[in-house]
Amino acid sequence: MDLQEIRETLKAMFGGENKPITDGNYDQSLAVKCINGTFVGKKTENVIAYKGIPFVGRQPVGELRWKAPVDVTPSDDVFEAYYFPKAACQDKSIIQYQGEDCLYLNVWRSDEVALPTTGGAGRGAAPVMVWIHGGAFSGGGTNIELFDCANLAKENPDVIFVSVQYRLGALGFLHLSHLPDGKDYPDAQNLGLLDQTMALKWVHENIAAFGGDPDNVTIWGESAGAGSVTMQPLIPGSQQYFKKVIAQSGAPCQTSSREEAIEAANDFIKALGCKTVAEMMKFSADELIAVAGETVALRLFPERDGRILPLDTWKEYENGVAKDITFLQGCNKDEMNCFVADWQVENFKVWAADRKTKKYAHLLTDEEKAKIESYCKEGAVEDWEPDSRLFSHSWFIDGSIKLAESQTKAGGKCYTYFYRVESSDPIRKSAHFEEVPIVFAHPEFVDGRPYDPAFSKAMRQMWVQFARTGCPSPEWPLYDLKDKRVMVLDEFDIHPAKESEVKIVDWDKTYFLTKYYML
Repeated sequence: MDLQEIRETLKAMFGGENKPITDGNYDQSLAVKCINGTFVGKKTENVIAYKGIPFVGRQPVGELRWKAPVDVTPSDDVFEAYYFPKAACQDKSIIQYQGEDCLYLNVWRSDEVALPTTGGAGRGAAPVMVWIHGGAFSGGGTNIELFDCANLAKENPDVIFVSVQYRLGALGFLHLSHLPDGKDYPDAQNLGLLDQTMALKWVHENIAAFGGDPDNVTIWGESAGAGSVTMQPLIPGSQQYFKKVIAQSGAPCQTSSREEAIEAANDFIKALGCKTVAEMMKFSADELIAVAGETVALRLFPERDGRILPLDTWKEYENGVAKDITFLQGCNKDEMNCFVADWQVENFKVWAADRKTKKYAHLLTDEEKAKIESYCKEGAVEDWEPDSRLFSHSWFIDGSIKLAESQTKAGGKCYTYFYRVESSDPIRKSAHFEEVPIVFAHPEFVDGRPYDPAFSKAMRQMWVQFARTGCPSPEWPLYDLKDKRVMVLDEFDIHPAKESEVKIVDWDKTYFLTKYYML
């Protein structure tokens, strides 16, 4: 892109804030009546985008900081839906356009989607895919070009795509109820998940107006987004809003215990020099995020609090909590190599050593440590590889297989994949996030060499076909407890295989890590 194209793209994405339309001057064909207002989108070629639609009645600012999301109220007003919303507050090196007023979603539909007739959804109501972004529960948003779903809507004009935002980090996943005035903030440890549930409620109640089928919704995410979509079935009342889940490199292991959550909160609160929530309220969002980055980076995760999330997420899956939800989920061969490459080798080694000292050392038995160290050294050439293998398994790979096992044991359906396509980066290989530009139809965001276009389109087609019908491909077998069949995603050979043939996990030396959630 040349400079002028970049400027035009930025103007289109962040050219302003959506405003009320009070003079009646708007294109009626681009307007959709929802519970909380009529929203007017913009059309580019055959795709209409509705950006920055609020899914709450009041944004979580001021006295609503650290409070549960507030449902929408009916409105007959008309609003622009032209611009992407601010991202949730986070490190500004990730996203500049951000704020506490962040609870918005975006919708893309092709003009081929049948609009509703009076009294219900239109004929052939469209399947709906709702994207929940990742970012370690502390970063990310919908207002980045990679997550623009226009290309997907062009390629799949019979499907509606939605992306949603949620509170992050110290404003979305901070335990506060143990403080002297904390009883007024009982949900602070899991607000980001409750925001997602509220967004799904809005989609359920309003997507028919866009031509979507509220009874054929797939929730879809990667990394923390994948963790989120596997936690949503565990949240009371959430399952009524979706039927299927796509989880890329994430599972319900991406959580904290109550003890871990309180320890992280105490470290953060101490660094602020506070003792109460009232004192913390005096800090700006930017100040809170800065201190969180210095004290609790990669420690603020959804909490297994026994109310919003169960104390044992795996047990709930094994007991059949999600047996009526169909899953497509899996992992990448070299997950943690993404962090090695992004942080640089020496920084990763320092982080890994610190993380192992604080968690690995006192949790694992001597026998378990010996097994892990033996496995992680197998075939290692570089000195960072054993730790990358350890955290790949603890954070992503083993959790993916555990989810397939648990869902299948309970009588549910789970299509499982193993992604092995390697980038041209000698460190990344088949790293975390490598497949995301592929499934979003944004090849320009692939680092290094381009991937085979036929493979990329085939992968997207399987994802979208799953959203349409609940089956990604006739050749893709359900995971089973005997052969543990998965779909291997190789660039020039997509094929099913037994897990034992591709050795995703070591059942003796690594699989036990799932009982520790995330090391």
